[in-house]
Amino acid sequence: MSSPMFDSWCSGVIPPYLLDRLAHHPSPRVRERAMATLRIEQQERSLRATQGAAIARARLPAMPPLPPGQVNRAVHSAANGTALPGQRVRAEGQPPSGDAAVDEAYDHLGATYNLFWQVYRRHSIDNAGLPLIGTVHYGEDYDNAFWNGAQMVFGDGDGEVFNRFTLAVDVVGHELSHGVIDHEAALRYQGQSGALNESLCDVFGSLVKQHRAGQAAGQADWLVGAGLFTQAVNAKALRSMAQPGSAYDDPALGKDPQPAHMRDYVETTDDNGGVHINSGIPNRAFYLAAVELGGPAWERAGRVWYDALRDKRLGANADFATFATLTVEIASSDAATQQAVRQAWQQVGVLP
Repeated sequence: MSSPMFDSWCSGVIPPYLLDRLAHHPSPRVRERAMATLRIEQQERSLRATQGAAIARARLPAMPPLPPGQVNRAVHSAANGTALPGQRVRAEGQPPSGDAAVDEAYDHLGATYNLFWQVYRRHSIDNAGLPLIGTVHYGEDYDNAFWNGAQMVFGDGDGEVFNRFTLAVDVVGHELSHGVIDHEAALRYQGQSGALNESLCDVFGSLVKQHRAGQAAGQADWLVGAGLFTQAVNAKALRSMAQPGSAYDDPALGKDPQPAHMRDYVETTDDNGGVHINSGIPNRAFYLAAVELGGPAWERAGRVWYDALRDKRLGANADFATFATLTVEIASSDAATQQAVRQAWQQVGVLP
């Protein structure tokens, strides 16, 4: 496993550079919520760095795993506090609660389980039936959502820049995929391995969204986090896998900084070496491969990416080229798939 200081569950779906921008927003309320979110995240990060995910798991109620093919969900409410997991509001099999955040979290945890089980025969995050726990109404208008190594946590958003974080099914899929990655490859959350970690989460989050909607690759919008921003913000989503760098351009947020090609790779010490920024490059490679192959993206391109993630040759410090070479090798049983995968990585400058 990776060093605690670099574990992927140290980071929420909203990159720190966006929260830093919002800490200087013209609206006092937005500034206050952004700064409060940053303070909470620093506290959580320090706690997890010293205590690890085992402490977070120990706080959860005992829930025995169910047989393969059966999801086991529980959604709690923190009631605008930060104690986890909070009070349980909806358990597996119970009817809708009437609380939109609770019911969205429940449904999206299920959609994520369904992709991994129905397509890849993976029985939850750890492939051993780990119960899927979510906590909603975390903090006071908290501007993020995260996986803490044991469960999902969702804020309600400030209402001016961000809507509630349970809205986007791909965000839930993204954050739970951090758990899958930690169980499989433990990709170090720094530099290219960290950007690859973030990209894989975007890939599987997007596949969750497309699988639930029954969309082929050519029908999908390839946007990550569509709906999270309010109408007051000039933004389509958090990220675009099809066109990295085009998701938002807003006076308060700045312009989406993601590159789409290695020639524009961002060298930085911020954001653990640009893990949320440079993930645009492998994101676009997956998009190109999936669209070239056609049909549901989870079938051919998704299978190659999933098998590469599980391949024991994928080390914790893997860079883009290492992962790309592995996907080309894994796709070798089908010439058309291999060609599409190789060309996708070439088009973004990762492979020569």
